[in-house]
Amino acid sequence: MTNAQNRAPLQGSVQYINPDGLPKNPAFTQVVAVSGPVKTVYVGAQLAVDASGAIVGKGDVAAQTEQIMKNLQTCLEAAGARPEHIVQWNIYIVQGQPIQAAFEAGMRWWGGRPNPPANSVMFVVGFPLLPDVLLAIDAVAAVPQEG
Repeated sequence: MTNAQNRAPLQGSVQYINPDGLPKNPAFTQVVAVSGPVKTVYVGAQLAVDASGAIVGKGDVAAQTEQIMKNLQTCLEAAGARPEHIVQWNIYIVQGQPIQAAFEAGMRWWGGRPNPPANSVMFVVGFPLLPDVLLAIDAVAAVPQEG
């Protein structure tokens, strides 16, 4: 027998931590720790574009957020991951856009899932090659693997 056949099955885990002394927020988790065998999925910045590359929701940050969430879900599914596997995402929003509208659209997509990912939100001057783009989101997902 090989070593692989003699090994006990292992499982990965993802721990969502909101330490005492830090704010609790339904939109994000303060710390996410991943251990054991996991598949890590890195999703590059998604924009509000459809399959043809056309920008969806010009001038509407909520509509663009909804399209980005659809694109993010498509990416996750293609890699064998689900939204609840997201452990970190970065949100880049054009300065002056109403962040609350983007937040609300994102939370509708997140739904009642527990353990929102850790996040960073950055205001940017814009996206020079695509001036109609109002925000972008990239993500990292950790998918526990069964042994």
